[in-house]
Amino acid sequence: MIVNHRLSPQSWNKSTAYMALAFSMMLVGAYVALSKSLLQYFPPFALAWVRFLIAAVVMWPWLREWCGKIHSVPKHDRWALFGMSFFGNFLFTICMLFGVAHTSATAAGIIMSLLPAVIALVSAWVLREHLTRVGLASVGLAVLGVMSLSLNKDSVGQSWLGNAFMVGALLCEAFYVIGAKYLTAGYTPKQIAVAMNTFGLILTTPLAVFQLPDVAWAQIGWNGWLLMVFYALAASVWATWLWFNGLRHVPANRAGVMTVALPLTAAAIGVALYHESWTVYHTVAFACAVAGVVLSSGLPATDGH
Repeated sequence: MIVNHRLSPQSWNKSTAYMALAFSMMLVGAYVALSKSLLQYFPPFALAWVRFLIAAVVMWPWLREWCGKIHSVPKHDRWALFGMSFFGNFLFTICMLFGVAHTSATAAGIIMSLLPAVIALVSAWVLREHLTRVGLASVGLAVLGVMSLSLNKDSVGQSWLGNAFMVGALLCEAFYVIGAKYLTAGYTPKQIAVAMNTFGLILTTPLAVFQLPDVAWAQIGWNGWLLMVFYALAASVWATWLWFNGLRHVPANRAGVMTVALPLTAAAIGVALYHESWTVYHTVAFACAVAGVVLSSGLPATDGH
């Protein structure tokens, strides 16, 4: 096979890396919003399991490639990979699906865009990292943004329960990002994606068994399955590969500014596809999210690995 080395991630320049990060966040915003349509046919646990199963089939060559090397992975790294999958795949997916089922796609996307502030807060709590004034300000903006969404009583399909689940998904993603800082130095994006998806499939299987009979199999048309495949590949393969390869060339806090693409994509889908209303509360929350991201990206550059 002929490989175009100019297109390989190792040869990317910073502009290409930023584009990869932006596309990654656009994919996340898209699958967070579009999963609302899939929940018409699949209960949450069953939807998560089918997602991991489809991705596992697609990534089978990657898994076979790594199977011969898995015995050489240190025990503490195996636990780290499991922990990343537990928080970043299993719990995140469950919280996200239950959240999207009880809130609007627009609100879900805005809450997820508060990730940089939550990472700063979790890092201070778990890693005992010093929380700077800028970090405190970004955390305050995140809290203000969530409060603004909670005050919105007029938005159809939005509830405090759904927003609470999305905040839970946000915390899970923060733990995942912190763990990723440890693992990206020794493992490739493909290896991380395969490990996380495999653990996710194992963890969701016992829960999905009870919900699979409730899936509306007969009602899922070709467009429903096409959306299901997109969701599986976007969540388990494409977004992960683009994000981790982009981080190889861009400092982590600079990459955070690309998370703005997440709420923009989710909001666009929510308004265009689900006819959701955009209120002043959404505007305040989105402004808080953007301000928090800009503050976080203004910190001194840190190593993206």
